[in-house]
Amino acid sequence: MANQTTVTGFLLLEFSDSQELQLLYFAIFLAAYLAALIGNLLVIMVVALDHQLHTPMYFFLMNLSILDLGTISVTVPKSMANSLWNTRSIPYAGCVAQVFFFFFFATANFAFLTIMAYDRYTAICKPLYYETIMSRKVCVQLTVSVWVTSILYSSLHTGNTFRLPFCHSNVINKFFCDVPQLLQLSCSDSYLSEAGILVFSACLFFTCFVFIVVSYVQIFGVVLRIPSKQGRHKAFSTCTPHLIVVSLFILSGICAYLIPTSSTPSALDFIVAVLYAIWPPTVNPIIYSIRNKEIKGALGKILVWK
Repeated sequence: MANQTTVTGFLLLEFSDSQELQLLYFAIFLAAYLAALIGNLLVIMVVALDHQLHTPMYFFLMNLSILDLGTISVTVPKSMANSLWNTRSIPYAGCVAQVFFFFFFATANFAFLTIMAYDRYTAICKPLYYETIMSRKVCVQLTVSVWVTSILYSSLHTGNTFRLPFCHSNVINKFFCDVPQLLQLSCSDSYLSEAGILVFSACLFFTCFVFIVVSYVQIFGVVLRIPSKQGRHKAFSTCTPHLIVVSLFILSGICAYLIPTSSTPSALDFIVAVLYAIWPPTVNPIIYSIRNKEIKGALGKILVWK
């Protein structure tokens, strides 16, 4: 029987041996974190304070901003602290918390993106029934179900991962704890059960992706039949930011979880991790706000009032 030791902590990816480069990484991560923090807080504040934005679309957008804040806050502050203090360690409990919350925020994020696709489909394809279908009660029920389901789903992944014995190593080739890297450290064949859950999860995410694609096929079919050029432009302008955010989320997720993980760290693995964990929460507020007249107008009114 292979020797097994109780792991009390893990070592995360070290960016560089040079203290100067470590501080450079700290500055870059700090800038990205502050940009995500300010951008998402502004979206949350604008939607919460402007009564004209109290609609299903902006209600779901506010939830999305909350989840983006959570996603980047789970991974980046610990990585910045390690770069600043020139350390790599993360406690066992801290690694468990990272896996749980990262899975929770990422799952809920994609669920809300799917709901937002249905919201756009209802608004454009069934405008006469929109207020009935997407009533306040329905929006609250959808939101609660997403949060509760994501907690249960994340608990399943986290519990199934950390019940495994880790005896190969305690070095994680990523700047935060994630399931594929942890499975590489396991010395038990039980990791196949978690791999099976990951495959099942991929099927669920693929189902949501197909739902989004079908929704937008029907949306574009209706929009292209609108006789007014201004009407078509308005319909496309409300759908384009959501399509960009969905594409960014799916592409970065595919790169992070469908590409086989390597046993040794590489620059490509680091770039993929950054694109998946940091890039979307940072740019999502910009994507949703840059061409949205309602958000820019509401923000202008708040700044003038201040």
